[in-house]
Amino acid sequence: MKLTAVTILKWNGEKDAYLLGIAADLSSFGFFQRSTVKEMLTFLSRTVAKRTQPGQRQSVQQEEYYAHIYNRDGLVGIAIVDKDYPARAAFGVVNKILDDFSESSQQRWRSLQADSTDAQPVLDTAIVKFQVNCFLAQVLFSARYQRLDGFITSAAA
Repeated sequence: MKLTAVTILKWNGEKDAYLLGIAADLSSFGFFQRSTVKEMLTFLSRTVAKRTQPGQRQSVQQEEYYAHIYNRDGLVGIAIVDKDYPARAAFGVVNKILDDFSESSQQRWRSLQADSTDAQPVLDTAIVKFQVNCFLAQVLFSARYQRLDGFITSAAA
C-alpha cells in the first residue's frame, strides 16, 4: 500500500486548475525518472481537477495508480495511490488535507489567480503521516462520515 502523491488545486471551471501544492513520494522511482513522474502526477492532477465539478467525488485509474478526487466548493484535493491502498482511506486523506488547508488559509485561496505553493506545508506533512499509516486515514474517514441516527460511530465498533 502506497500513497504516491497528494495535491491541492483551485478549480477554475473549464480552464486549467491552479496548483496550490503537490507532495510526492518518489523514492520507488529511479533518480532520472523522478522529474518525469512528478510532471505526470501534476498533469494528471490538473486534468482530473478540471473534470471534477464542485461537490463531486470520483476515482480515476491511470495505469496502476488510482487518483481519488474531491472538489469541495472549488477547492480540489487529490490522493494518488497504488491499487492496494483502500479507497476509503484515500478519501480520508483528501478530506484531511482539505480541512487542514482550509483552516490554515482562511479562504485566501479563493482570490488566487495563478499557481502557488500555499498548500505545500499541509501536503508535506500529510504525505509522511499517511504514507505508511493508511489505517489512520481510514479511521479519520470513518469517524467523520459514518453516522447512525445522528451519532458518530466509532471505528472500533
